[in-house]
Parts: sequence; C-alpha cells; structure tokens
Amino acid sequence: MLTAFRNAVHASWISLLLMGSILAGAGVGHQWPAVGEALGGQVDRTLLTLVGLLFFGVRFEAVARLRGGLRAIGLILLANYLFVPAIGYAIASVLLAGQPLFMIGLMIYFMSPCTDWFLGFTRLARGNVALGTALIPVNMVAQLLLYPVYLHLFTRSPVEVEAGIIGETVLHWFFAPLAIAVLAHYGLRRLLGETRFARLLHRADQATPWVIALLVLEIFAANIGVIVEHRAVFAWVLLGVFLFFVATFLLGEGISRLGRLDYPEHALLTMNIAARNAPLMLAVTMAALPGQPLVYAALVIGMLVEFPHLTVLQRVLLGQRRRGASASHSSVGHTRGAIRIP
Repeated sequence: MLTAFRNAVHASWISLLLMGSILAGAGVGHQWPAVGEALGGQVDRTLLTLVGLLFFGVRFEAVARLRGGLRAIGLILLANYLFVPAIGYAIASVLLAGQPLFMIGLMIYFMSPCTDWFLGFTRLARGNVALGTALIPVNMVAQLLLYPVYLHLFTRSPVEVEAGIIGETVLHWFFAPLAIAVLAHYGLRRLLGETRFARLLHRADQATPWVIALLVLEIFAANIGVIVEHRAVFAWVLLGVFLFFVATFLLGEGISRLGRLDYPEHALLTMNIAARNAPLMLAVTMAALPGQPLVYAALVIGMLVEFPHLTVLQRVLLGQRRRGASASHSSVGHTRGAIRIP
C-alpha cells in the first residue's frame, strides 16, 4: 500500500508542484500586492523561456517513423483535431455559457493535444512510444496552425478575438522562437555530440515543469484579486475537465475497437487524446489575448487535474492489457486441448 502511494505521488508530482505554485502565487499576491505586481511584470520573460524550452526539446527527425503506422496516425489525428474539439466545445459551452472567459480558457485547453509528457505515460502503459515520438512535431505544428481557426469557430467572446491578429501574434511570438530553437537544437547536437546533447535535452525536459510552475506563480500573484472574485466558477471548470476525460476515454475505446488497433497503438491513442498541451496553449493565449487572467486560470486548472487522471488512465490501460493477455493465453490453451481430443 505504501509503495502504491509513493508511486502515485511520484507520477503526479507535477500536479503537486502546480498546486504549490498556485497557493504560493495567491498568497504573495494577496499579502504583498506590490510584489505580486512585480512578479506579473516578469511574465513575458518566463513565457519566452517556456516557449524556447518546449521548442528546443522537439525531436523533428522522429517524423521518419510515421510510415510504419499511418493507419493509427490517421485515426489519432482524426480524433485529436475533429472529434476532441467538438466534444470540448460541447462541454465548455453547456457548463460555462454564462462565464464566457472561463469557457474560452477551457475550450483552448481542450482543443490542443499534448506534445511532451503524454509520451512518458504512454511508456508506462506499454504503448507505442516510437510512433508517439513521431507525433510530437506533427501535433506541435498542427495545433499552432489551427489555433486561430478554432478560436474563431468556437468562441463567442467578450474579448477581441480576430484570426488575423492571433495569426500575426503566433507568427512573431512563436514561429520565430521555433526557428531559433530548432537551429540551436541541431547546432548544439553537432557541436556536443549525441551523448552530451542527450544529457542536455534531458535537463531541458526536467527544467520545463519548473518554468511552468514559475509562470503559474506569476499569473496568480498578479491576478489573484480577479480570480478570487470568480472562485465559485472553479467547480464548474473542474466538472468540465472531468467530463472531458471521461468522454475522451470512451472515444478512444470506440475508435480502437472500430479501427482494430493493437494494444500498443490503442494505449498511444488513449493517452494522446487525453493529455492536453496546456503549457504551449497558455503561452500562445497570453500573447494572443493579453490581460485575461480568467482565461489563463481555466487553462491552469485543467493542467492541474490532468496528471492524476493520466496516472489512473495508465493503470486502467495496463489492466486491459493483462486481461487481453490472459484471454489470449486461455484461448490458446483451449485450442491446444481441442487438438488433443481424438
């Protein structure tokens, strides 16, 4: 029991880190408003650091692995960019119709698949990690291109949301850093060699959750007053995230059965449509929609709940894998027994 508890805490440590950041930021902003305001002034720098780390860690050479699983990739992309946004919009618009800023934040959270930590949970669930690695750059580029499209289609917003302005913001704030990060990635790889560069990438991956936590602390420190005014809505945001996770699990089960996916691809599909890319979407949204703390808060709340959910989902998938293996073994045993009967 103690070991299981330790494993759960270890797998969900990022959720605990984010919770600590929210509490620390809220406490500082409430107790020392001037300090909170100063922390809020550092958001742009932290934002650029986060974007740089996320882009620097993308392994674009993994795209070559797509050829071996085109059918599974096609089903995952169909789910991620058609069915999942439709499910997210339905949930957010029903639960938060009276709170459009929270609805926008929740919708942004729902519409973008994860490009990083889903792979760790896929590995724990014995899913197809190689194919998942190939998905990372595809998802990164697709969601950036579709961000203004989804925002234009799905939001009835009290803030100014124009696809052209958002597209320009994404171009200047994110495609330029993307180009710099990719050049740094391949330049340092050649300069350092594969072994030392792999260690550098690992350190960048380890640093990313701490940069996210710093960004969350700064957001809550600078905006705690506005967020507290709307604290009653948080329960509805949490309910929306819970319903989304249930719906995407059922979607993954349905697509896997209809598509006759083997277990490794089934696990990859389930993890990828459950995990969302909140860090990148938080960064994009803060640049495209400045001065909207309620939108940012909805994104952070979704991210907070995501890691415990992925931990549970990994155990559910492993249970399915064990049951499938047992059923297959039993079927083989019966077949052999039937052959021995004269």
